[in-house]
Amino acid sequence: MLQDITLGQFFPGESILHRLDPRTKIILLFALMILIFAVKGAAAYSALTCATIFLVLASKVPPLTVLKSLKPLLWIILFTLAIHLVSHGGEVLAEFWIFQITDEGVRFGVLISLRLILLIILSSLLTFTTSPLQLTDALEKLLSPLAKVGVPAHELAMMMTIALRFIPTLLEETDKIMKAQKARGVDFDSGNILRRAKMFVPVLVPLFLSSFRRADELAMAMEARCYRGGEGRTHMKQLAFGRADFLAAGVTVLFCAGLGILSYAD
Repeated sequence: MLQDITLGQFFPGESILHRLDPRTKIILLFALMILIFAVKGAAAYSALTCATIFLVLASKVPPLTVLKSLKPLLWIILFTLAIHLVSHGGEVLAEFWIFQITDEGVRFGVLISLRLILLIILSSLLTFTTSPLQLTDALEKLLSPLAKVGVPAHELAMMMTIALRFIPTLLEETDKIMKAQKARGVDFDSGNILRRAKMFVPVLVPLFLSSFRRADELAMAMEARCYRGGEGRTHMKQLAFGRADFLAAGVTVLFCAGLGILSYAD
């Protein structure tokens, strides 16, 4: 199960999305996230879904890998769908016990679930096609105007990127600990929810100890390399916007305008 969690992983490649400036990808991601909640109507969401599928194919990341990014939040998506199915009025389509599934419930449930799915896929594409170092540089550049009012832009970007980078490492460490516990006879699959939760205590303790050890080793490594924050720091590769970035921005603006027209017409 842990091997299916792809959050924070980077897949090297030479696709169009890989070659875009990371600042462009972050800005366009926020634009699309706003668009997901701003548009309305079946036509607009169909176009948005098709655009997301196109981006997945353009990234050249295996589609099954992208779909695996939904697995950690699948229960949240299903729970959201179930809540909306029985919490709206309208024409009753089905009834069981004290619950009634209505047409409005189905419409809102599918809509909210689709929004969550699109958000997760688009966010995953950012990490799949952008290396941690590029993310750090891009976030630092985007947050640099805030440094004039005392916000530590470089430190914030570094902390966010380190946290994202260590997710796959911690998942791998968790998998190793669980296999070691299973070899000693621990059963994680049987029993009720409370018993299963208690079985994870022997996993959490060594995991926390390992996390603190890795954090200490990382701090010592950064100090050994004379890391003193972003002040006076230079970059081996300078970020620069290219033609592809302006083209992607233009296409996104036109796409947003088109979805706005579809939403208004619908």
